[in-house]
Amino acid sequence: MSETAMPPAAPLRARAEIDLAALRANVRTLRAKAPGAEFMAVVKADGYGHGALTCARAAVEAGATWVGTATPEEALALRASGVLSADVRIMCWLWTPGGPWREAIEADLDVSVSGLWALEEVILAAHALGRTARVQLKADTGLGRNGCQPGEDWARLVASALEAEEAELIRITGLWSHFACADEPGHPSIAAQLALFREMVAYAEQRGVRPEVRHIANSPATLTLPETHFDLVRPGIAMYGVSPGPALGSSADLGLRPVMTLAASLALVKQVPGGHGVSYGHHYVTPGETTLGLVPLGYADGIPRHASGNGPVLVGGKWRTVAGRIAMDQFVVDLGGDEPGPGTEAVLFGPGDRGEPTAEDWAQAAGTIGYEIVTRIGARVPRVYVNE
Repeated sequence: MSETAMPPAAPLRARAEIDLAALRANVRTLRAKAPGAEFMAVVKADGYGHGALTCARAAVEAGATWVGTATPEEALALRASGVLSADVRIMCWLWTPGGPWREAIEADLDVSVSGLWALEEVILAAHALGRTARVQLKADTGLGRNGCQPGEDWARLVASALEAEEAELIRITGLWSHFACADEPGHPSIAAQLALFREMVAYAEQRGVRPEVRHIANSPATLTLPETHFDLVRPGIAMYGVSPGPALGSSADLGLRPVMTLAASLALVKQVPGGHGVSYGHHYVTPGETTLGLVPLGYADGIPRHASGNGPVLVGGKWRTVAGRIAMDQFVVDLGGDEPGPGTEAVLFGPGDRGEPTAEDWAQAAGTIGYEIVTRIGARVPRVYVNE
């Protein structure tokens, strides 16, 4: 019996191709940097724009034993999806008062607390459910964001957590912190934070805390600071093949492969005379007769407006530059004398194998970091997964 032929897929205006083989290879590379530590795959912000559910599953296939998110809603969605087995631990750390503590406990999440208000709320939820909550205590060792201050605040948090653990309302599963400048080799804050983390961990353990994991290493620390690996490392951006910072080198220098390739189909190609203004404000005027190509992506899709006039694009095997301002839905490139047809692929960034720009090139053009380039790609751009 013959199969019914399926109609070809409709051409896409734009797409973000996500190479899961590259992601798995990056996880293996990062695990090799910290062979004695467990691996938390950080998939906050929808997997840094790559798709949290699919990337979490691929990371676990490559050996991740933990998955991390910022918000509890992200973590709950992961657990509810069923894409991860029950033995994969999921941790979330960005809580606000009145957050979904009961739901988190019911979903067997590890929740982070940075102060007494959060500990009190999770204890109340655990008591109401009659279940023990898994809690990690976060120390502010110098980043100055979330985390409990050293000294009296830490002493009170540790004492209260131990009291709740004695009552079987919580289990203290971890002690952790986060670096401020691990992407700047030799920065004095790195050694200072590491020393303070050791002190705060020692204080908690001397009073009876027996954590399953102690962790402070983010992507740059995982790659370059083995003394920070402790029991678990938490790579985020490096897992997606983007360098954590220019001071550490490019993705290739670090043995990583970018996972996302962002491309679009030219919506229009036309000849214009010299002296022709291009896009809002006419910040670009054609120097002579030329060909313009219209790329149907804009800042509503996450293309940074700050890269107007600088953003690089590969069209027809040549680097082009954004001509004029990036608009909400589109931008223009000057193609010189070339005349590719409508529908020709324009590659904004990718691994660089075909000579295309990388996310790091766009970060430089926009005066930002690679994290922002991939994370801000919006929902109008479909994710197309390859090498699943």
